[in-house]
Amino acid sequence: MQFLISWRNIRNSSPTKLAICPVVYVLLAAALFSPAASLAPTKSPKRIVIRPQKILDVETGGLLEHQQILVEDDRIVAVQPLMDVPGAVVIDLPSATVLPGLIDVHTHLTNDPDSLGLASLESSIPRLALRGAKNARVTLEAGFTTVRNVGAQGYSDVALRDAINDGDVTGPRMFVSGPAIGATGGHCDDNLLPFEFHHTSDGVADGVAGVQQKVREVIKYGADVIKFCATGGVMSKGDDPRAAQYTLEEMKVLVAEAHRLGRKVATHAHGAQGVIWASEAGVDSVEHGMLMDAEAVATLKRNGTYLVPTLFQIDWWLENVEKLNAPDYVVKKMKSVAIEAHRNVKSAFDAGVKIALGTDASIYPHGMNAHELAVYVRLGMSPIQAIRTATVNAADLLGWSDKVGTIAAGKWADLIAVDGDPTADVTLLQHVRFVMKGGAIYKNEYQPTGKGS
Repeated sequence: MQFLISWRNIRNSSPTKLAICPVVYVLLAAALFSPAASLAPTKSPKRIVIRPQKILDVETGGLLEHQQILVEDDRIVAVQPLMDVPGAVVIDLPSATVLPGLIDVHTHLTNDPDSLGLASLESSIPRLALRGAKNARVTLEAGFTTVRNVGAQGYSDVALRDAINDGDVTGPRMFVSGPAIGATGGHCDDNLLPFEFHHTSDGVADGVAGVQQKVREVIKYGADVIKFCATGGVMSKGDDPRAAQYTLEEMKVLVAEAHRLGRKVATHAHGAQGVIWASEAGVDSVEHGMLMDAEAVATLKRNGTYLVPTLFQIDWWLENVEKLNAPDYVVKKMKSVAIEAHRNVKSAFDAGVKIALGTDASIYPHGMNAHELAVYVRLGMSPIQAIRTATVNAADLLGWSDKVGTIAAGKWADLIAVDGDPTADVTLLQHVRFVMKGGAIYKNEYQPTGKGS
């Protein structure tokens, strides 16, 4: 009470009166900012014990039984034998296998399958960000607790990432690129409008000086990772997926600048020449690689470059093309690429190229990301190898192996659960029943006990 009276006296005093009592400022500052004056309660650690039927060790492929996971606040504290933990809330998952939250390193959360051709021009940047909020929730509930968003107009993915981090919307952890960097008229440009509009995409840059400046620009506005287009694409008008769109010199400068500024680089590349040049330039991952040849595969292997296949989109498209209002040029290119894509990517699997899971979700509906794993198994991976592409491998590509990708003490409590054994049937991951991100439960279809142990 005395403090409030003193504050009123100060507020109502004239400048002259305050000037002769400067010590008042010191006393007021001490009262406002000293720990003793803080009105915020001390937050007690939140302890949760998760008791599933099995825990999947994704590194060894082993299934642990009679074990529990102790979570405190947003971190895993221990994987331990079943025991009582005073003050902990127990989450029983009696028929479940728990594994790390999945990671998708190639998403486009701010787009949907109906945003093709001229329809892509209809949405404002704020509308894209709001669409991303919807898709972020769907993706998280599907079991993907971390994503890398590689390409979004107007930095809408930066806004979405920040909103998730601030707790304004629900979604996975996000690495974002902002606008993808690309050459004039290439896959990362917007080639739909005629000349008189003089329209280019946010990420267009040409020449050594141009790409260097553009890397700096997208980092300035919030990019965690740099994405550029080394070749033409399938969904774009007027370009060739086989043709390289940047020179080797341009790619080297782009990658060097990004790495100097602490950002990894992902590149869209289909054709062999673009894949080879991008890998030689030092990119961290090549996305797609559907039109590679043997030399391109060997280059990826030799340089240790990750390949991020995005194959389920082809299966989905071939099944649904009649229902889509897709432009003829998209349909033609998709059918042409489909002839080679699975065979070429399988050759990379067989050669031992490093693989991280990516989906290109937005080409098909968000939330179906885990269908990509079944394609990898069909092409020769074991289920646990496929699961590693979405856990330990993806975490390594992101540079987050110390934070996500496995269930271990000190890592974020990003956990999912499915019924049954996903190492026997990877399609079980298409039906995730429990999702925890950072110690918070976002989905639980099991019967929680709510009991302290």
